[in-house]
Amino acid sequence: MAEITASMVKELRERTDAPMMECKRALTEAAGDLAKAEEILRVKLGSKASKAASRITAEGVVAIHRSTDDKLGAMIEINCETDFVGKNDEFLKLARDCAALVAEHDPADVAALSALPMGEGSVESTRTALVGKIGENMSIRRFVRITAKGRLAAYVHGGAKIGVLVDYLGGDDQLGKDLAMHIAATKPKALDSSGVAVDLIESERRIAIEKAREAGKPEALIEKIAEGSIQKFLNEVTLLGQVFVKAEDGKQTIAQLLKAKGASVAGFTLFVVGEGIAKRTNDFAAEVAAQAAAAAQK
Repeated sequence: MAEITASMVKELRERTDAPMMECKRALTEAAGDLAKAEEILRVKLGSKASKAASRITAEGVVAIHRSTDDKLGAMIEINCETDFVGKNDEFLKLARDCAALVAEHDPADVAALSALPMGEGSVESTRTALVGKIGENMSIRRFVRITAKGRLAAYVHGGAKIGVLVDYLGGDDQLGKDLAMHIAATKPKALDSSGVAVDLIESERRIAIEKAREAGKPEALIEKIAEGSIQKFLNEVTLLGQVFVKAEDGKQTIAQLLKAKGASVAGFTLFVVGEGIAKRTNDFAAEVAAQAAAAAQK
């Protein structure tokens, strides 16, 4: 049996970026043949990635790439299983590099992005190799590419858990920063009432009418009360209707702020990591019981 030296393990690790112990096992299996060991590792890495693919990825990061003239921006959400991996330098680099590729190539969807060149392979092969190396599933969830009508302000908050791109006209850099930070803090659903889904508004209307009736309000006033409730709701969920988080008087809305600055907002995009993804809740007692039962059957 060929002797497996530290230098052989080091060389294989440099070639594949695989964990050291896996490199040693592959070399042992390949009887010291580096080329064969590399093939074994690539198969194992792919297998590990396939096993991980069924696991829920509700953690992750948002990464943003913006052109130097603030006219073009891209934002991407890449998910992983745990917050720990979400802070991994290689995972963060993958997110940043993917955002830059979105800005440069304008891929049509995640599949098109995954096929783009990255390093010595593609985005997908890089992702798969990283899954194999870390042992945790990760996936590209969504991205957006924006060509600004005015210019773009960007903001990433909370350990890259929230990302904002806002396209605004007029005003200065501070206004752009304030708008982006406000959006991250308040998470508006739309720019104005025209962007709020009709069924959502109607649902709020029905709730308002029912509440008014339960409160014993006169039937003649119920519709007016409901309209007031709807307006309050729209102010809360639309950017222009919201009270600016930094308003000194606690009353100035974003619409009023923009008017005072001679500015306007063409649109914005907000990503919140894991939004809408059902997270798995582990039942520790059930897990231990299942493991004990499995052990008893062996």
